Amino acid sequence: MKLPEVNIQQLLEAGVHFGHHKKRWNPKMEQYIFGIRNNIHIIDLRISLPLIYKALEALYSISSKSGKILFVGTKKQTSNFIEEIAKKTNQYFITKRWFGGTLTNWNTISNSIERLKKLEEKIGVEENKLSKKELLNLRRERDKLNNAIGGIKTMETLPDLVVIFDTVKDKIAVQEAHKLSIPVLGIIDTNSDPENINYPIPGNDDAIRSINLYVNLFTETILNASKNIVKTEDVGSSTNPPEEVIENKEVNKISLKEKNKKKNTEKKIKKAKKNSNE
Repeated sequence: MKLPEVNIQQLLEAGVHFGHHKKRWNPKMEQYIFGIRNNIHIIDLRISLPLIYKALEALYSISSKSGKILFVGTKKQTSNFIEEIAKKTNQYFITKRWFGGTLTNWNTISNSIERLKKLEEKIGVEENKLSKKELLNLRRERDKLNNAIGGIKTMETLPDLVVIFDTVKDKIAVQEAHKLSIPVLGIIDTNSDPENINYPIPGNDDAIRSINLYVNLFTETILNASKNIVKTEDVGSSTNPPEEVIENKEVNKISLKEKNKKKNTEKKIKKAKKNSNE
């Protein structure tokens, strides 16, 4: 497992230790706080550092198994970074707004995704056949959907991990992932609630330098894990049966895996709905 190296000095330089004003703190964060300076809570980086590595290990493990990762960050200062990391690593993102039910009401979201795909196809194929008014209306609907779910339009099943950059602003995402037993990797600032965060990273969730550091660490980890997948496949191909047989087997494995994932997704959603009704 090849993880990127990071030390306390780098965390200090990125301002990861700066929390919020002491009046805004969440008492549940007490164990992660070093002290108070100028009425600002200071995060204990001696605790943050090993937790960062634990989070990176989880990220690597899931990525090395071709797992789906959903990056969530609806704050302005994080949106560009998150979209960039998702595209670089071929993963998924939500940066504009978290719509309630994005995970727990996945069937409805899936219908919206299908609608978006059909709109894109129709506009591309029938653009010259449509009137200006029809084309304008279709484009407006497409843009609205793309703005909301464009970052997950290729995500056919629920993700294997949700990475959240502000667990306060996007607390609904935390709640939905928890209901469906989807692990959450989250940046927890001094005003955060660390409960239901499987892989917490105590740190500044506002400063651009801090966000940039997290993004770089996550990106390098996922890309390293992806290289490991390629190497494993390359090593196996030289000792396996003829290419045609491998292709058929792999196709069957993939299709079976996707079917099982979809079944698991439906089970998780039904279970969540049942629990909420109770």
